[in-house]
Amino acid sequence: MSDQGENVKKEDVEVVGSFTYPDGMEYVGQWDEKGQKQGMGHLKFPGGTVYVGRFENGMPSGLGVLSFPDHAKYEGEFMQGWFHGHGTFWRNDGMRFEGEFRGGRIWGYGLVTFADGSNGFPRCEGLFKDCRLVKRCRCIDIVLQAQKVAMAARAQCQQEPIMDN
Repeated sequence: MSDQGENVKKEDVEVVGSFTYPDGMEYVGQWDEKGQKQGMGHLKFPGGTVYVGRFENGMPSGLGVLSFPDHAKYEGEFMQGWFHGHGTFWRNDGMRFEGEFRGGRIWGYGLVTFADGSNGFPRCEGLFKDCRLVKRCRCIDIVLQAQKVAMAARAQCQQEPIMDN
């Protein structure tokens, strides 16, 4: 008889369940063996903000969608709970930014599109630092990457069941 089964590590234990925190925050999704949010999950904050996406070490990390009560929304990459990497942010007035984010802020290359579909004149595209355009330049590759990442985040969140009802 083989003893291979006795040496299997149980580091990647995956439990699916829900929890309501004392402040009213609700989480439904996957947990790791330490009791931290890990894998796919759905987190609803008391004020109505909702995050659906991947978690790592209890924090949104990887692809996800964050929807705010005022209908603003971010679709893209997260790291340690922040918008970080490529993504698309829509304001509630219809204006959007497609590009790079760092630490929850627009920081890097990207493109602003106003609610009427225009990009401004002169075109509001280039290098942004702390949400301000500091250098105008074309950055179509970054914008296309941000669009792809946002689409992938949206698709992942629509496809993956978090819990079987």
